[in-house]
Amino acid sequence: MLFLTALIFLISTLPLFSAPNIFSQTSSRLQISTDVLFTRLSTLRPLTPSDEILRSKIASLESRYLYFQFGPTVLTECQFCNAEDPKSYLYYSLPSLLAPHLFNLCVLAIVTSGLVVGKDAAIWRTTATLAAGALVLIDVYFVASYDYKANARALRLEEIDTFFWKMRVWRGIGIAFVDGMLGWLLYLSSTNRMFLTPPTTAERIESSTKTLDLVRSKMSAMGILRNTIYRDQDLRARSQEYWVHEGRLMGELMQEREVVDGIRNAMDGRINMATITADAETYAQSVIAPLQAHGMNGHI
Repeated sequence: MLFLTALIFLISTLPLFSAPNIFSQTSSRLQISTDVLFTRLSTLRPLTPSDEILRSKIASLESRYLYFQFGPTVLTECQFCNAEDPKSYLYYSLPSLLAPHLFNLCVLAIVTSGLVVGKDAAIWRTTATLAAGALVLIDVYFVASYDYKANARALRLEEIDTFFWKMRVWRGIGIAFVDGMLGWLLYLSSTNRMFLTPPTTAERIESSTKTLDLVRSKMSAMGILRNTIYRDQDLRARSQEYWVHEGRLMGELMQEREVVDGIRNAMDGRINMATITADAETYAQSVIAPLQAHGMNGHI
């Protein structure tokens, strides 16, 4: 989900998905006459009703400065905005400005949900929310604090600061970067490569209890199976036949030359028989000691 979301925001920064800049399309200066500007535009493509509304909106230089701050859509659609109150354009643009951030915040809420992804991802929920919130504040701050009159000294097309189109690109890259970093952190923590959180005492006790219950269940099942075999005459005969055959087979195997040579090499020191014997004795004692203690308790 994070990869697809980041990819969508990166693709959205392409000029194909951006509102057209009619000054760049027509290679016109900021101070060009409105009629000449739209005459040039009509030679490139048919004018739309939105173009006609925009013609009336950018008649003054003040409105053209705001055009490069907020883009053509805000100037075309806002009914109560005017160049005498530049903040009105900011208020109208806030929903469209916050929309991609809110969408990304919903995605982050899903991918850090303990119910959807698991507890390994849930630990990053606060970090992801703070990062997305910081991105929103930075975006709104830059748009609100931008000096829209910075283009007053731009006499050529190359000197115009296309702030609205630059912010579109940086906004998409910023959201994609946050999603990419969160995905990397989720990968590191979920695969225990970094940020490993040791289990709590309660979790360790619960895990040990489950393991002991499983072992006890297997031992009980084995005991029932053994009792069933020894109480059934046919099964008992087949079991005895198997062990007789196994003993004969192992006896024949021990007489082969390769096995004899292997045992001789082991006895010569390649295998530390003393260590193996000590380990076997320790294991035997650990198995027999509880049984002996249980027998003594039963006797008492």
